[in-house]
Amino acid sequence: MTTSLGVISSGRGENLRYILLAERSGYLPSQVKLVLTDQPDAGALKIAREFDVPSLYLDPKGLAREDYDLQLAGHLDAAGVELVVLTGYMRILSPAFVRHYKDRILNIHPALLPSFRGMDAFQQALDHGVKWTGTTIHIVDEEVDHGPIVWQVPVPVRDDDTHESLKARIQRAEHRAYPKAIKKFLEERHKLVGRKLIFEKK
Repeated sequence: MTTSLGVISSGRGENLRYILLAERSGYLPSQVKLVLTDQPDAGALKIAREFDVPSLYLDPKGLAREDYDLQLAGHLDAAGVELVVLTGYMRILSPAFVRHYKDRILNIHPALLPSFRGMDAFQQALDHGVKWTGTTIHIVDEEVDHGPIVWQVPVPVRDDDTHESLKARIQRAEHRAYPKAIKKFLEERHKLVGRKLIFEKK
């Protein structure tokens, strides 16, 4: 059975590209029905056009967060979206939006949560001198970069890493990790115990 996805993005949208490629190859049992952005020049819009996926820019200017999110939800619901996927979405979702799609919103963060939540996790990792960082796909809850973890991929931090070199290596890991996490989330039976997501053994 195919699950309908809605993708919300603010930036380059490269994770969207890899999700769409995974769908077209038959790897992912899903179909992106709609791409929404809060930036008129978001790369995700261009990628959506390349793959002939409906897309829309929604201007947040002058709107309260709750009112903007109500617009987002209206478009997602009209498209029949079952799972919301965030790819570099830079706005904090309102509690009402999170409740509306409870346990049905996935986000990707460029660190091994709970380490380095928030902005510029690459620089945070470099500043702390860690030897490993990585990427995390998690369920979105009402706190930032906080919800139950679906999948993580570690990435080594090299002694000569710069912000850009570390960012590039983590982003390559993201492109592999996000489709794998979505597939696991959709295909494997799971349950939440506290804040821990447990996948049942086959």
